[in-house]
Amino acid sequence: MVGSEDTKTKTQATPKPRGRPRSFDRETALEKAVLAFWEHGYEATSVSDLTRVMGIGAPSLYAAFGDKRALFDEVVTVYGVRYGSFADRALAEEPTARAAVRRMLREAAAQYTAPGRPHGCLVIHAATNCTSPEVEASLRERRNANIAAFESRMRADIASGELPAGTDAAALARHTGAIIQGMSQQARDGASREELEALAEIALSIWPRT
Repeated sequence: MVGSEDTKTKTQATPKPRGRPRSFDRETALEKAVLAFWEHGYEATSVSDLTRVMGIGAPSLYAAFGDKRALFDEVVTVYGVRYGSFADRALAEEPTARAAVRRMLREAAAQYTAPGRPHGCLVIHAATNCTSPEVEASLRERRNANIAAFESRMRADIASGELPAGTDAAALARHTGAIIQGMSQQARDGASREELEALAEIALSIWPRT
C-alpha cells in the first residue's frame, strides 16, 4: 500500500539519534578539577570529590576526561599554562639568570599567595603522600625539568661572563629550585606575600658576582 511505503520511506529518512549532547561546560568543569587537585593533591582527591566539585556525574567525567589519572594529567598541563608559566617567561624575557630568578621568585610569592584559590604550587603539593609511582614520576620529571632549565640559563651566563667562571651552576640551580619549593610549602602554611618576598631577597643575596 502507498501508506505503508510512505511510512517506510519516512522511517528510513529519519536520522538515528546521536549520543546525548554534553550538558556541562568542559572548560568550567576542568578549572574546578584544577582547583580540587591543587587544594588536596592527587591522592586525597577522589572521583566522588571530583564529580561533586565539577557538578557532573561519574559517567560524564569518564566520557569527557577519561579516568582520574588522565584528568590529572590534563589538569597539570592546564595549571602550567594558566598559573605556572611565570618561571618560563622570566627565563625567556630577562637579560640575565639573576634577573630571571629575582623575577620568578617575586612572582612565585605573588602567585602562591593569591587570594581566591589554593596557595602554593600544584605540581609540588600534588605529590604529597602520593602512592601512584606514575604520578610521582611525572611530577618529579616536571620539577627536575625546571631545575635543568635554571642550570642551562646559568651556564649561559657563566659563558658570557655574567657569572664568575667558578660558579657551580648545578648547585645554584638546585638552590633556586629548593627556594621555590620551600616558598610553596610556606605559602600553604600561611606565609604572606611580603614574607615570601623577603625570603626571595635573602636567597638572592648569596648569588656570586663578578
